[in-house]
Order: sequence, then C-alpha cells, then structure tokens
Amino acid sequence: MLIDFHTHTNASDGELAPAVLIARAREAGIAALAITDHDTLAGYHAAQTADLSGIELVPGVEISCVWGGTTIHVVGLGFDPAAPAMVAILQRLTLARNERAVKISERLGARNIPGALEGAQAIAGDSQIGRPHFAQWMVAQGHVSSMNSAFDKYLGQGKIGDVKTFWPTLESAVTTIVESGGMAILAHPLKYKFTRMKLNALCQDFKALGGVALEILNGRQTDDETARLKQLAGQCGLQASAGSDFHRDWQYGAALGVEAAIAGDMPAVWETLL
Repeated sequence: MLIDFHTHTNASDGELAPAVLIARAREAGIAALAITDHDTLAGYHAAQTADLSGIELVPGVEISCVWGGTTIHVVGLGFDPAAPAMVAILQRLTLARNERAVKISERLGARNIPGALEGAQAIAGDSQIGRPHFAQWMVAQGHVSSMNSAFDKYLGQGKIGDVKTFWPTLESAVTTIVESGGMAILAHPLKYKFTRMKLNALCQDFKALGGVALEILNGRQTDDETARLKQLAGQCGLQASAGSDFHRDWQYGAALGVEAAIAGDMPAVWETLL
C-alpha cells in the first residue's frame, strides 16, 4: 500500500495547487495522503473540494517550533482541524511568520539587499510566507545564482536569515497536536544535522512531551539512513511515519508516495489513522 504523510501545496512552499496534488496522488496509486503545509491548514481545506475518490485524506500540518535553540518541525496528523488549540497556534504562527519575514528583510537590507520583504510577499501571494520565497526572489533579482546558494549564504541554519525567535516551543507544538486529538510526529530528523547524542536527546524529550512517531523516511534517503532512524525510533519507543516531503517536481526530490512496508515490523501511524 502506498501512503504519503508529508506533502506540501502552494498554500505554503509547495508548487502544486491542492487539487492538482490530489490528482497526482491518485495517478501514483496512493491510498492515504496528508497535506502537511507549513503552519497552515489552507491546503488541506482547499483539498476538500477536490475529487478524493480512492484516496483517504488525513488532516495534517507541519508546525514550526524551537528546541535547544534550533528550529524543529513537528508534523501533526489526524487531529480535529477546528480544535481551538490548533486554530490558536496556527493564527499565532501566521503572525510569527509575518514578523520573521520583516526581520529577515531587515537583515538582508543590512547586507545591501534591499526590498526583500516586498519581493518575497509578491512571490508568496496568499501562501504562508517563508524563506523559500525570499530565496526565489533573490534568484530572480540576481543576488544569488540558485535557491541552494541563497540558503548557503543567507537563509540556511546559522545564517543571517535563520530567525528562530518567533516560533513556539516544542512542548507547545506537541501539546497542541495532542490536545486537538492528533498524533505528533518528529519530521525529517536527519535534516537537523545533530550528533547522535543530541538527536537521541531530542527524541527522548519529544516522546516525554507526548510525541508518538518519528519519520523513518523523509524524501530521498539511503537505506543506511532509514535503518538508523528505525533503530532510533525503536530505542525511543516511537512509531514509524513516512512521507515524500514533496514540494515540486525536482531532480533531487522524491516523488509522491511511500510503500507502507517500509516500516517492517515496527508499529506505524497509519495503523491507527486508517
């Protein structure tokens, strides 16, 4: 069975409209899908009007938060989209994203890159504004040669555009998902580039706060990386989750759909959600 519990639409930093993503998922033979846009349910709500025949659409979101001074992403699945706690944190995150965008623009302006806020807002349109919109604008304006260059020089972890102060805590993110009746999943654990000890500490804290699962597969990974994450999940008492983290068609990105058999004998979130 093909599933995908980590995807993005143009409601955040993805390229496809929700209905187009749903159609692509059907073409791929995906049985269950979660749209997990960054800090918004707009894509999920828009998908309700699409043709969902043959696909179980699971409520999803990817919440930005902070742990140990690092921005962490937590995927929420299967929650009540109308739960007051969820509505409140997403409203807060919309404000936080707007405040962060202003701060990023100010920092870029100090590096002789003026007009970044207006440029990123124009690209984002009605989407949740994020660093990829700044990167796209910087490429279009000739400030950098590529999106990767924008992150390497200005927007990536530890760079001037890496503004974390506006995000809620990991505890707040996990608690909100749980209180809303959902399952909290630690997203793309290898992307934080933590040491094994620090990643284990994050997983232990995440579990203690009410987190239930770890993404054992996110996008393109080696078999060794997947095996390592399965071992980590087992050690921390976490279930398996998996997704393509699809944003757009890209030669370095994964296609939609993950085989549920990737979990092997591990307990997996789809056993509860479906």
